[in-house]
Amino acid sequence: MTLVPFDDRDGWIWFDGQFVPWRDAKLHVLTHGLHYASGVFEGERAYSGHVFKLREHTERLFGSARILGFEIPYSMEEIDAACIETMRRNNLTEAYLRPIAYRGSEMLAVAAQQTTVHVAIAAWAWPNLFGADRMKGITLGMAKWRRPSPETAPAASKATGLYMIGTLSKHAAEAEGFNDALMLDWKGDVAEATGANAFFVFDGELHTPEPIGFLDGITRRTVMNLARQNQIKVVERRIGAEEISRASEVFLAGTAAEVTPVRRIADQHYTPGRITGTLVDEYASLVRMTPEEVLRRAA
Repeated sequence: MTLVPFDDRDGWIWFDGQFVPWRDAKLHVLTHGLHYASGVFEGERAYSGHVFKLREHTERLFGSARILGFEIPYSMEEIDAACIETMRRNNLTEAYLRPIAYRGSEMLAVAAQQTTVHVAIAAWAWPNLFGADRMKGITLGMAKWRRPSPETAPAASKATGLYMIGTLSKHAAEAEGFNDALMLDWKGDVAEATGANAFFVFDGELHTPEPIGFLDGITRRTVMNLARQNQIKVVERRIGAEEISRASEVFLAGTAAEVTPVRRIADQHYTPGRITGTLVDEYASLVRMTPEEVLRRAA
């Protein structure tokens, strides 16, 4: 497969309030966000020209920035409009969007409160994270890195630095022949995959870890609501690593992964069943609705 580098593409990127040609959306090598991970981002998907739950993503972007101690210099309405226009400028209706906000290059030290906060938004065509064959179920290795305690890292934010151990864990899993990795938290309980939340079926009920040391995903909450609407009991709780072996179904949920069945975790094997199939179908239907239809369904 030939890779198309992300810095050498046609198109437009919204960058600090204006559209610039894709290849010109650059930052300096001494940018604080690069050296100290003082950045936050969102991952969003558009279906049939509509960004799914756009305002929820924008609200989380602003909330993440505040957790990291800076304010985004635009209104939520401006960011929403910029996301939509970025898609339009790039002639996309099915798209993945990546808004990011980060500290600039005025200061390069641990303390950098006088830096300018920059914001950029890109959009491109990106199918499901796990590809066209994902419905047969993906495989997960067990990560050696653990999600940190919320007392040691800003776990409630979608901060760039929190993904470092995800990258390390996924690289290690891929080297062992797996698609992704399942991460435990600092206590040794189940947390999530490297970029998506995890769900388990026990005795006909849907169980998922409480989001204490990792992000409470927008797709996660959406799937939980869909399950309840389909009379599937949802349980949020501590899930011990030793419980993985007795689950009957497992799947991941996230913007990039959407709802993806899991057929194997380490040496444990699973068969996607009724609950997984129902939620795959329900989610695929929901994201194709207009924003107005989504709101009416949630009412």
